[in-house]
Amino acid sequence: MPSAQDQTIHLLWINAGLSCDGDSVALTAATQPSIEEIALGALPGLPQVAVHWPLIDFECGPTGGADDFLSWFFRAERGELDPFVLVVEGSIPNEELHEEGYWSGFGNDPGSDQPITTSAWLDRLAPKALAVIAVGTCATYGGIHAMAGNPTGAMGVPDYLGWKWKSAAGIPIVCVPGCPIQPDNLAETLTYLLYQATGQAPMIPLDDALRPVWLFGGTVHEGCDRAGYYEQADFAEAYGSPKCIVKLGCWGPAVRCNVPKRGWINGVGGCPNVGGICIGCTMPGFPDKFMPFMDAPPGGGLSTKAIGPYGKTVKTLRGITAHTLDREPKWRRRKATR
Repeated sequence: MPSAQDQTIHLLWINAGLSCDGDSVALTAATQPSIEEIALGALPGLPQVAVHWPLIDFECGPTGGADDFLSWFFRAERGELDPFVLVVEGSIPNEELHEEGYWSGFGNDPGSDQPITTSAWLDRLAPKALAVIAVGTCATYGGIHAMAGNPTGAMGVPDYLGWKWKSAAGIPIVCVPGCPIQPDNLAETLTYLLYQATGQAPMIPLDDALRPVWLFGGTVHEGCDRAGYYEQADFAEAYGSPKCIVKLGCWGPAVRCNVPKRGWINGVGGCPNVGGICIGCTMPGFPDKFMPFMDAPPGGGLSTKAIGPYGKTVKTLRGITAHTLDREPKWRRRKATR
């Protein structure tokens, strides 16, 4: 029986949705693991991976043209590229909302020489894919392009395929949100699915929003270095303060994201870690439910007032305790030893 390392899994990445390509750029900064380690199979037990990614096409190389790159997608459509994982970046526009033209496309159809729309690629490839991963908040839940009043009818992959959709292998859509994604969150999710595909990991655990539970199970607040200030009712009134920034518009107590714990690159950075508010970019309600971004959350005023008396009392008691602990025991003094 062939080992996992003898198997080849193709990774087909479509970035033709409505997006800024920020998630592709972010992935280049991943270190746990890096995209190079995934592509080269440098991790123990990882199968061989052929990465077909517009940003860095490892399989075609720098001399391969657009036709060489797209040929992999046509092969997958014909059923000649099994197994493959489909990665979608960018929201899916509704091509039924216009009379002519198209909102977004990815290559041309060889028969008609007309652009193949993003939604058409999903229709062609999703049923044949081992798994479908929606990368970034635009692809997962619509994101910026799906704001109220947008003309494109943009939506996330789960809204297009259906929230209960499963691949031929029985895997639900896997959503890795973020605007852009935290690099290691995506690299880790890709790695998990590759191990699962070769029978080395159980079904990927997802929450109700189809996010990996171990990455998005906690809130920003739970992992934030500023959470202790919140507990003591120490709130920043202006940027530049190390205190809790809820009053400045931070949604951390309600947003599911691990950036404060994980950092951004090599454990460094991340919105609240560097003084920025959390605007909820990993949530399905982003951005509409979090605007205007610089205003305190609706419940922020109530919660900060409610915690005020408790926080001040706790801070005072801790101050007294700290003052006591900040002194050496009396028997260590010179007079006590004579």
